Amino acid sequence: MTQAVTVRRDGDTFQARLFWWHAARLLDPESPVIRVGFETGPKSFDDIWVEYDPARTAVDQYGDPLRREHMQCKWHVTPDSYGYAHLVDPGFINANARSLLQRAREAQLAYAPEGSGVRFKLVTNWRLDRNDPLREMVGNRSGAMRLERLYGSVTDNSKAGTVRKAWREHLGIDETELRLLARTLAFGEATDTLDAIRDHLDILFGLVGLRRIPANQSAFPYDDVVFQWMAQGRLEFDRAGFRTVCAREDLLGPAQGGPRVYGVKSFEHAFDRLEERCHTVLDLIPSFDQRHIRSDSDWETALYPALRSFLLAAAKDQPRLRLALDAHITLAFAAGSIINIKSGRQVELEQRSTGRRIWAADDMISDPSWPTLAVETVELRPDQPDLAVALGLTHDVSADVRRYCNAKLPNVGRLLILKPSTGSGALSVACGRHAFELADAATSAARIARADCAGLMHLFIAAPNAFTFFLGQRQTVLGSVRLYEFDFDGGRDRSYTPALTLPLGFPPVKNAVVRDLEAPAN
Repeated sequence: MTQAVTVRRDGDTFQARLFWWHAARLLDPESPVIRVGFETGPKSFDDIWVEYDPARTAVDQYGDPLRREHMQCKWHVTPDSYGYAHLVDPGFINANARSLLQRAREAQLAYAPEGSGVRFKLVTNWRLDRNDPLREMVGNRSGAMRLERLYGSVTDNSKAGTVRKAWREHLGIDETELRLLARTLAFGEATDTLDAIRDHLDILFGLVGLRRIPANQSAFPYDDVVFQWMAQGRLEFDRAGFRTVCAREDLLGPAQGGPRVYGVKSFEHAFDRLEERCHTVLDLIPSFDQRHIRSDSDWETALYPALRSFLLAAAKDQPRLRLALDAHITLAFAAGSIINIKSGRQVELEQRSTGRRIWAADDMISDPSWPTLAVETVELRPDQPDLAVALGLTHDVSADVRRYCNAKLPNVGRLLILKPSTGSGALSVACGRHAFELADAATSAARIARADCAGLMHLFIAAPNAFTFFLGQRQTVLGSVRLYEFDFDGGRDRSYTPALTLPLGFPPVKNAVVRDLEAPAN
C-alpha cells in the first residue's frame, strides 16, 4: 500500500513539475508559449499541452511549424525500458482495453488529420530499449519519429517492417494512414530526478517572477496547487489569465531578469527545448543523424563557421553573456576557442548536472578540498611526433583512448592521461570555478607533455561542457588540436571518430577573436 501511494504521488509530482516547466514561460514576454493546458485534451495525451505563437514557434522534424504539443507523462519509481510492442499493450498505460497507440491514432485524427502541426509525445523516465528496433527510429530532435527509418525497407521481414506490421494490424489501418500517425509521434526520456527538475524550476522561477521556494523546505506548493486548480475547473491558461491566477495564489515574486541567453544545440533535451528559454538559438541538429555527423567535412566547412558567426554576434555587445550548450563536446570546445580567454567576455554556462546549474569562472570561491588532476604519461611510440590526451572527468576514458591510438593513430607517440584525483565521476567537478581551474591544470599538463612532441594534439574528452568550453578558451596555448567524438549510444562501433581540427588548416591569427569582438558596429 505504501509503495502504491508513493508511486502515485511521484507520478503526480512529475506531471505537475513538467506543467510548471512550460506554464512559467507564460510570464516571459519573449517566450513563444502562449497557452498551456493541464488534464485536458485527447485521451492519454491530456496530461499537459502547450500551444506556441505561430510567429515564433519551433518547427517539427521536417521543417513545418509546430503549433501544439500534447504530452502523456509516465513516471516509474524503478528504472526500466520499453519498446514498440509496449505501445500496443493497454497494460503499459494501466488501461484495460485501448493501447497508447490506439489513443494516439484517435488524437491524430481529431487534432492533426494531415499529420503535421501537432505532436503527441510520451514523456517518461523509462528509456527506449537499446535493442528494440524503435530505438533507432526515434530522432534526438524532440524525440520525433524518423519516417525514413520506419520506412527504410519495403517488406515486413525487416526490423522496420516488423514494427510497421505490428502497428498496422493493431490499428487496422494501411501504410498511408500509419505514416500520417507516425509523423506526429514523439518520445521523451526524462532523465532528471524529481529533485533535479525542482532545481531547474527554481532558476526559471527567478527569471520569470515566480516565488522561489528554498531548497531546504520539504513542501513545494507548486506540486499541489495545479491539482487544486484542476478541481476548480481551471484547466487552460493564457498569458493574462495565468498571471492573474498566480497573483491570487501569492505565487508571484520579483523577476530577476539576468543576462541574455544564447543557445547552441546539436541534440535536444527530452522536455527542455532551448527555443523556449533562449533569446536566440543556433540549431545544428539537421547536420546530425542521431549523435553522428552526416558528413565529416561539415565540422570545418559548415558547423564551425556557423558557430563562429553566431557567437561573435552574441558577444559583440555583451560583456557578460550566458550560453546554453546542448551540444557535442567538439562544439563546446570550439565555442570556447571563439570566445577565448583573451576576449574580455565573462561567460556563464548552463550546465546540466546533479548540482549547480549556472556555472561561471567566478561563481564560487576556490576550495582547496576540490579534486585536482592526476597526471599519467604513457609512452606508446617514442619516435612518433603526436600527443594524445585522454581527459576523463566524468568517465575514465584511458583504456578506450589507448585502444584507439594503437589501432587508428600510428603517429601518436605519447598518451597523457588526466583524471580527477578522487576518481572520475558525475560529481567530480564542483562548479564553474572548479571547472575553470581544472581547465588551467589540464592546459599546463598538456603543454609539459607536448614539450618534445612537435606534432598534433589528439584530444579525447569526457567532461561537463562547461569544463570543455573553458579548455577551448585555451586552444591557442594548446596549439593544433584535433577533437574526437565517442559513440556512447552504441549505434556504430562504440569507439571514437575524428571531428574538428583547430585551427582550421592554417596558423592562428594572433588575437583574431579579440579584434572581431571589439570591432565597431557597421
